[in-house]
Amino acid sequence: MKQFICITLILLSFSACSKDTTEPDTAPTENMYFPPLTGTTWETKSIADLKWNQNAVQPLLDYLELKNSKSFIILVNGRIVLENYFNRHTATTPWYWASAGKTLTSTVTGIAQQENLLHINDKVSKYLGTGWTSETLAKEDLITCKHLLTMTSGLDDSADDVEPANLIYKADAGTRWAYHNVYVKLQDVVEKASGQKWETYFNSKLRDKIGMNGNWVQLGANSVYASTTRSMARFGLLMLNKGKWENNTILNEAYFNEATTTSQNINLGYGYLWWLNGKASYHLPQSQLTFQGSVIPTAPNDMFMALGKNDQKIYVIPSKKMVVIRMGDAADSENLALSDFDKTLWKKINALYQ
Repeated sequence: MKQFICITLILLSFSACSKDTTEPDTAPTENMYFPPLTGTTWETKSIADLKWNQNAVQPLLDYLELKNSKSFIILVNGRIVLENYFNRHTATTPWYWASAGKTLTSTVTGIAQQENLLHINDKVSKYLGTGWTSETLAKEDLITCKHLLTMTSGLDDSADDVEPANLIYKADAGTRWAYHNVYVKLQDVVEKASGQKWETYFNSKLRDKIGMNGNWVQLGANSVYASTTRSMARFGLLMLNKGKWENNTILNEAYFNEATTTSQNINLGYGYLWWLNGKASYHLPQSQLTFQGSVIPTAPNDMFMALGKNDQKIYVIPSKKMVVIRMGDAADSENLALSDFDKTLWKKINALYQ
């Protein structure tokens, strides 16, 4: 989904280098908790139990409400520490994930690979046939499923539409990083490889296995996922546990590790449709500039993230056994997936436990 970038704002917000915010594993040593697949039961952990700073809670909630949030959850070891709803949003209200849902596509692609239905190093045309772009056959043949996962297809990123007429050559696959809606072609690849509709395969292989709710809905030219906040938190918990739900492997750890580490040498802050914190440099949507330092300098360096338009957020922090979810309207008028909101929000989250 398009993210329009104000370069001046980005430079001011993100150019500063940060101290190393990766911390030793200071989270409780208790076992990881997984809520039942059905019902509303979900264990909690209090601020007092964690020995966190209760005085930092209200400033965090005030900031979230001020910044147009609809919901916010913090999990530690799978247990709910904070769960808050704002502006008439409730625990049962669905909300769209926007581009944070790209990580769902990445995960299901990995599941299809582990079932030997596809391989990400295969060219896309193996599954979709030739002519799925407007490129020459020779250039189209360069594009693999992995290029779609890593935003390095080389296709022109100036249009959202992924019809062949709009998928135009810009550079050879693998030589240019550009945030592009063409990743949705992976959903078509999974359909072709599995012989099932995308949503059917998604529901049976991911959604239902971890107790999520929600559906894929049409939002403008894009199909986006919508669910409750707790369903988003379930997905974050799955990824915190490296693709396992309790003792059930939903996504194998090898693919998980690939997805959540630097996937190419152009944008060090990007995996397989996941954003990565704590790298030496990064690129942003609609920009070919390289920014030095960490994507969110105030957040832990080991954090990986699903980020969507209007500030839909899944933050996963392995060193703290923590998942943080934010849903809502745009925090600021710029409507960026990455903005100064992230930086300030993490200052307030840090105040809980520092």
